[in-house]
Amino acid sequence: MPDLRLNKSQSRLICLLVYVVAAAVAFAVGRVVNRGSPLWTAAAADLAATVVVFVFSLILDNSSVYDPYWSVAPLPILVYWLSAIQALSVRQVIVLALVAFWAARLTFNWLRRWHGLADEDWRYADYRRLGAGYWPVSFLGFHLFPTVIVFLGCLALLPVFLAGSRQFGVLDLLAIVVTLGAILTETTADRELRKFLLNRAASGQVLSTGLWGLSRHPNYFGEVIFWWGLWLFGLAANPSWWWTIAGAVAVTGLFLGVSIPMMDARLLARHPGYAELIGTRSAFIPLPPLRSRGAERRAL
Repeated sequence: MPDLRLNKSQSRLICLLVYVVAAAVAFAVGRVVNRGSPLWTAAAADLAATVVVFVFSLILDNSSVYDPYWSVAPLPILVYWLSAIQALSVRQVIVLALVAFWAARLTFNWLRRWHGLADEDWRYADYRRLGAGYWPVSFLGFHLFPTVIVFLGCLALLPVFLAGSRQFGVLDLLAIVVTLGAILTETTADRELRKFLLNRAASGQVLSTGLWGLSRHPNYFGEVIFWWGLWLFGLAANPSWWWTIAGAVAVTGLFLGVSIPMMDARLLARHPGYAELIGTRSAFIPLPPLRSRGAERRAL
């Protein structure tokens, strides 16, 4: 088999084909298991697509084939639930537009930073030492687990499209502000990071201006708040579906309990100056920076 991993354009094409195949399999599985439950039909199709992507990750020896799934999966789920609707409401149109905007922006950002099939996310590298045990860990931890988290987050969309009973109101306006604000926050943070990485003078420099001067991980903050915004839309559509808060809570737990500690540990190991930022910058919520302990001692 020719080595296609060094060609970025070919890698993108292969990745696209992987997701086309995954979508086709998900559609077929959805047709087979469809027995009147849009929730479980979507869950089965989502699981099937995840398995397909994992198989290709295994064949291509790169778990990052799955990475865009986070932003790609919600829109097909939403479209499937849309198929049962004859006419869209104002709330549904707004949610559809916001999810599509979020998905397109986040997927494009990943494609722009991905160097091809020779490039695997650093988060997976340490687990390669497991040898043959790596791929079971990859399936459960890097493929299936995020799929479950995203699907839980998408549950808030079900009352919006299939079980909503409330008219558009004040809570919807709050949901728009939260969701759109989250997308713009994440967009700004990603743009600032990209500009910094392209123009930094030394490899040891750490970004600490703009949103990154208020939070060590403003991009993660924006991503988490996006899912809380979706939950607010679901709550506005039907308060009895309040329990779908489990999705937003799960996403929050993933970023606070896994993503942020892993990123902090990596940056500490690679950039000695990052220790100073940990002492002066909020880890998550954008807040005015604190003075370092050294500065506090000098002020006494």
